[in-house]
Amino acid sequence: MSAPAVAHDAACIFCKIIKGEIPSFKLIETPLTFSFLDIQPTAEAHALIIPKYHGAKLHNVPDEYLADILPVTKKLVKAIGFDVDGPEGEGYNILQNNGRIAHQVVDHVHFHLIPKRDEKTGLIVGWPTEETDFEKLGALHKKILANLEKQ
Repeated sequence: MSAPAVAHDAACIFCKIIKGEIPSFKLIETPLTFSFLDIQPTAEAHALIIPKYHGAKLHNVPDEYLADILPVTKKLVKAIGFDVDGPEGEGYNILQNNGRIAHQVVDHVHFHLIPKRDEKTGLIVGWPTEETDFEKLGALHKKILANLEKQ
């Protein structure tokens, strides 16, 4: 297997962390993924998992890098101490934002692993919903399916 393609942006803080130009509290590193503790955490053990490929948004990153992210995240979940099954008790969020309007600050794809041990720490989510117009939803469904066929 040949070495994976790596894209870097000399000005990107995460690319600098991957290259060791900026120190980090590294957790797991693979040929395609780098993970480390967040220095501005929302909860204890808040971690970042990033591809070793510089892409601003998820659709800019090659699939092989994205395929490596979730197994690394799963290992970190267990290492942080979330190995009990079931919906009750402590939990965690996996967060990934794309674009300024979606709260992305660093223009390098990154996933947050955010422990949720109590109501006050960790990610706090608002989820505004609206009533469904099934006619509009059906039309949207057809449009998306047509776009999928073009890919």
